[in-house]
Amino acid sequence: MKLRLRNHSLDLSQKTLIMGILNVTPDSFSDGGTYFSRASAIDRALQMADEGADIIDIGGESTRPGAEPVSLEEELDRTIPVITELARKLSIPISIDTYKAEVARRALEAGASIVNDISGLRFDPKMAETIAAYDAAVVIMHIKGTPKDMQVNPHYDDLFGEIISYLKEGIEMARSSGIDEEGMIVDPGIGFGKRPEHNLLIINQLKRFTVLDKPILMGVSRKSFIGIALDNAPPQERLEGTAAAVALSVYNGAHIVRVHDVKEMVRVVRVVDAIKREAF
Repeated sequence: MKLRLRNHSLDLSQKTLIMGILNVTPDSFSDGGTYFSRASAIDRALQMADEGADIIDIGGESTRPGAEPVSLEEELDRTIPVITELARKLSIPISIDTYKAEVARRALEAGASIVNDISGLRFDPKMAETIAAYDAAVVIMHIKGTPKDMQVNPHYDDLFGEIISYLKEGIEMARSSGIDEEGMIVDPGIGFGKRPEHNLLIINQLKRFTVLDKPILMGVSRKSFIGIALDNAPPQERLEGTAAAVALSVYNGAHIVRVHDVKEMVRVVRVVDAIKREAF
């Protein structure tokens, strides 16, 4: 299985890819404010690349549970200068984490080649056509509700059926807008309108998403279900729990994992890949 981007082609059959998280926000759930300054964000991206990241995912709006949206101008101001500079310094692909088509457009013009859309192309009707116009790849994620209300008593009559149906519709939206078949990635949306037990079930039965015939991205890093399993450990104390969730996600079929702790998760994934393939 290959992932085709604008200027890159990534072979997903050789290893699991690491997507490094770069939040240029003051209020993300785990590292809000740490990389809010432009200089610190650029330094961290370069560090993640040195540590083995295959993709850098840059976000300028927190989508933690209960988060308030930020203005278009603020999101652009946070992300575009960072992407512009990193596009000159990095040889690996850059992803923009946004649900706004105008942010995606400006990011793609600045050098990004993937749009990571938490809404699965739903929040902005211009998103799919924007991605297609720039021949970029897309992460189609499942969400139930919006970041502000998604964790308010989420309920499913058929967890896997509803998520798979949502992702299938997103794939069809991408296809009908002209996005390349080999440029589509699906993400079941761990923590986005899911109870803790839903997250555990998704990881445990991740192979059910192979029916979509698309690369699977998993974002489990430092999330609250890990904290619950570790006696309410705060985000900064969830490294080992994240390693366990990443390992099982990869073993059960994830092609890409989105993580904060790149150096450590590169090592985790390398061992899991070796076990799966029974070869180093």
